[in-house]
Amino acid sequence: MITKPDKNKTRQKRHMRVRNKISGTAERPRLNVFRSNKNIYAQVIDDVAGVTLVSASTLDSDANGDNKTDQAKAVGELVAKRAVEKKISNVVFDRGGYLYHGRVQALAEAARENGLKF
Repeated sequence: MITKPDKNKTRQKRHMRVRNKISGTAERPRLNVFRSNKNIYAQVIDDVAGVTLVSASTLDSDANGDNKTDQAKAVGELVAKRAVEKKISNVVFDRGGYLYHGRVQALAEAARENGLKF
């Protein structure tokens, strides 16, 4: 019997391939995205110090919308505004092994429109 590979395990493999090449520094922290079935989370991380500088998710009361894509846009705006408040403008985008499509793309474009450069 042939079994299908686990989607999350293959995503984690892709994520680790990307993480071997990029990391966040104090000058250019990493904007990490995690997408679950119900929510989407974004963090700006300094990997050298091992510290999360800014975070936002759909669980925040400010991030709401009609559908999940609109919620992802709201999270992108929120994380960008919080990062700009902490004087962070340049980041490295880490899509977390997900395709740059749909909710991940909406979050990234909203973050770019609100002041983050990547």
